[in-house]
Amino acid sequence: MSDCGSKPVSAWIGEFVLLASLWGASFLFMRMGASEFGPLPTAGLRVALATVFLWPIMLRQGHWPALRRHWRPIMVAGIINSAIPFALFSWAVLHIATGLSSILNATVPLFGALIAWLWLGDRIGRLRWVGLALGFLGVALLAWKAPAGTGFKTDQALWAIGACLLASAFYGLAASFARTRLVGIPPLATATGSQLGAALGLALPTLWFWPAQMPGPRAWGAVIAIAVLCTGIAYILYFRLIAHAGPSRALAVTFLTPVFAMLYGALFLEERITAWTVGSALVIVTGTLLSTGLVRTRGPAVEAPERP
Repeated sequence: MSDCGSKPVSAWIGEFVLLASLWGASFLFMRMGASEFGPLPTAGLRVALATVFLWPIMLRQGHWPALRRHWRPIMVAGIINSAIPFALFSWAVLHIATGLSSILNATVPLFGALIAWLWLGDRIGRLRWVGLALGFLGVALLAWKAPAGTGFKTDQALWAIGACLLASAFYGLAASFARTRLVGIPPLATATGSQLGAALGLALPTLWFWPAQMPGPRAWGAVIAIAVLCTGIAYILYFRLIAHAGPSRALAVTFLTPVFAMLYGALFLEERITAWTVGSALVIVTGTLLSTGLVRTRGPAVEAPERP
């Protein structure tokens, strides 16, 4: 879908900001849930509850036949696009600031471009290579001083940064998988079926690592919020935004999400926002703009990335 012919900004800017605020809140809710449930049960409950929320909407829209015909690739997409990255991020936010994890999530388009080049043979011009190098330089700058003054242990923080990058790489892999196996399937069928696939994939780990002591209302509220608000409703907004604003504008949500995530972290978790973090984030965003083709003189628009 091209941006040409999209609706005026006034028709979609509210949903754009709302979606960024919801995705930014997902890192806060993951921390609140994982601190009591643990990472795997948090991820498992997230996708299970999101499935329960999306399923009746999908049925009402009449997309069950599409899901039934294409259930195999949709289920696989759920594993690589939800189950694995959600589990990795749920673990990572226990060891690094939520704002930092959201910035690392903004590298999804970098991995998406690189994997599309390796797997699908997408051409990467000189400017896009510069963008890739710049983006990963920003990641290196973040990793260099990430734990400084934050209260997190350096070795745990570095592993958590690696987990965030691995999760982002899976999102990038899922984007190329969708281009080869999910073309033409209604987005709501893909969203609902993928959450079901992720829930099935995480069912046994969720039960195995279920906490011995029942989590309190705060943790339950966080998990329900991340499932319904940051996954179910966010998916609906995401697809509406692509339809109304175009894919390259939808991509820009990734750059606004860390602003909300850092704001929530500062307000509710007393996380520090350092100049080094902001500067490294700007390097990553600049690299992403170049590597995805959003800064270009000619060429097709890029597809929007998957959520955190």
